[in-house]
Amino acid sequence: MKDVFPSLSRRLFIKAAALFGASAAITPSELFSETAGQSMSRRTQGRVPVSIASANGLEATRRAVEGMRRGDDTLDAVIAGVNIVENDPDDDTVGYGGLPNEDGVVELDSCVMHGPTMRGAGVAALRNIKNPSLVAQKVLERSDHVLIVGEGALRFARAHGFREENLLTDAAREKWLRWKERLSTKDDWLPEHGMEERDIGVLTGAEVQRPTGTINCLGLNDRAEISGVTTTSGLAYKIPGRVGDSPILGAGLYVDGKVGAAGSTGRGEANLLSLASFLIVERMRAGDAPTDACLAACRRIAEQTKMKRLRDKEGRPAFNVNFYALNVRGEHGGASLWSGKQYAVNDGEESRLVDSAYLFAR
Repeated sequence: MKDVFPSLSRRLFIKAAALFGASAAITPSELFSETAGQSMSRRTQGRVPVSIASANGLEATRRAVEGMRRGDDTLDAVIAGVNIVENDPDDDTVGYGGLPNEDGVVELDSCVMHGPTMRGAGVAALRNIKNPSLVAQKVLERSDHVLIVGEGALRFARAHGFREENLLTDAAREKWLRWKERLSTKDDWLPEHGMEERDIGVLTGAEVQRPTGTINCLGLNDRAEISGVTTTSGLAYKIPGRVGDSPILGAGLYVDGKVGAAGSTGRGEANLLSLASFLIVERMRAGDAPTDACLAACRRIAEQTKMKRLRDKEGRPAFNVNFYALNVRGEHGGASLWSGKQYAVNDGEESRLVDSAYLFAR
């Protein structure tokens, strides 16, 4: 499958060389665009604490860095960061307010991994608990298990004092009902309609797209300790019990305390088939810069996507997956299958968005 990378022009090479200095090591990922690869510039390289996250994590990275500056453990810091998004009813892809499964029930997935101890844990298909990341952390700390799912995860959460609540907000309910009412003209669910309308209940345009958003957050402190967390409400309107990559160590998140960390958002099924977060960390272990390692994961997914229903007319993936990586030197990067994506960074200043590298241009 052919990659659609822009070629490196002499103009961009000279411009980048002037920016980074004659003695700086320059890799293709750093020259991919004028904003991607900022992690390797002298302005940010090696600055800690540092936190990166998916694009919905500006506040999460700010909170994570604040916590690490106070001396919080890196895992506590990144979890506190994503709790902001889990608690936000306006983010309909994570935690409270997340879009439900096809039955109208919100099911949440999350996993955490602690670099200093190389321990990790997750929960999946968890109902009625707002912060699955905190439950995953409790599984890590207070059980001999790595993954607990469904009713078992809820019972474990109850045993540790987590409060049950209805996670389906009115806004998420309206979106679910709209999807259900317009999914077919042959069932009995109908949207509001007039006396003269026929064949009502058809999804059109953007309504056909089902959100897959998630938040991944990684954090590194000034002792080179690193941890990560991924949390999501999963694919909107999924089959009840569906589990994507977000709670699976090696797929939605992987951390090696001696190397770095990686996480993902996007189509979880594609990532589960490649275990791309593990791949990214191993590529960094072998010497890849974070962005290059993320691009390698994108290529792997593109190569593995064989089914025609998942490819566009040119044979490229008809979906997106996004990766984020941070190594123990404080260098970070991100890449997506398709252009137009960004990730959040905080290295001690104001949180900002950085363009991700990509395989295919829209």
